[in-house]
Amino acid sequence: MTFPQVSVVLPVYNGAADVAKAVDSILSQTYKNFELIIIDDGSKDDSYSLLKSFTDSRITLIRQDNMGLAATLNRGISLARGRYIARQDQDDISLTDRLAKQVAYMESHPECALLGTAADIWVGDYPTSRGHDHPTEHGILCFELLFNNPFVHSSVMLNRHSILHIGGYSTDPLRQPPEDFELWSRIARHFHVANLAERLVVYREVPNSMSRAGPNPFLDRVVTICAENLAYTNNLELSNQTCINVAALTHSASHRFSTSLNIRDMSNLVIHAGELIANTYNCPEVINRAQHRVKILRYQHFLQRSNTNWARPLLSVIRTINSKLHRPNLK
Repeated sequence: MTFPQVSVVLPVYNGAADVAKAVDSILSQTYKNFELIIIDDGSKDDSYSLLKSFTDSRITLIRQDNMGLAATLNRGISLARGRYIARQDQDDISLTDRLAKQVAYMESHPECALLGTAADIWVGDYPTSRGHDHPTEHGILCFELLFNNPFVHSSVMLNRHSILHIGGYSTDPLRQPPEDFELWSRIARHFHVANLAERLVVYREVPNSMSRAGPNPFLDRVVTICAENLAYTNNLELSNQTCINVAALTHSASHRFSTSLNIRDMSNLVIHAGELIANTYNCPEVINRAQHRVKILRYQHFLQRSNTNWARPLLSVIRTINSKLHRPNLK
């Protein structure tokens, strides 16, 4: 029996308005050696009826009671026969050469377990001038993962063996959502990761998409994951409070601060992490990113100490404020 090289996993929940376009974008790929696993996760709209109208033999359509995104993705991975797992969201669109370019990269870089792409941002069916353009190199991505998620979930291609090796998506309610950021963090500790600079996906901002429906529990999880990534890189205990402070300050989560914030300790921790990553992966640009991240932290700390109603700062404002701070005296 000949198995497909790529298994595209597409979870669907109440996606009748948009999912046909997502399916068509996969069926129209120039790369043909794939299967498309579509799992309807207990939709209450017409999603399943619409999906049954597709007759392409490469499609496997499954209907299940609602399990949630992480568990549904794990089921899709368990059913996959391909060497590579490609993600597709119900409200996003893959450009026709997406799979071809990702497979070519993965085949020529067997050490890579996670490969994303850049993405255009649309609001519904309307293009914008915005995009998700993330770093492409492993070392820089490892540093960025200390603070944020530098991958577009709907763009990623994963090495199936590597994902199974680390246990797939976490279904622990204390660790997801964000199930994607949590998984990428674990992958990058053991395998190489990368992004293609080309925008090969249309990321559609849809108010009722799976990632936006219902209450948003992201903040505490994101802080926890960032703090763990900082601790892991610096070889510290996961409960290290300085790591938690850096993560909380980065994401404006004041309820996670300790009673006092020592900006010098936080800055040193970030610089040390940057130096370790830069030396490990021979990526000197990470040093510059670490220094810039410290400037951001100092600005946020300045606002926090002055009881300013603060949020994530604009970089131009950061530079202005940072120039006014007496760096040696910061505590």
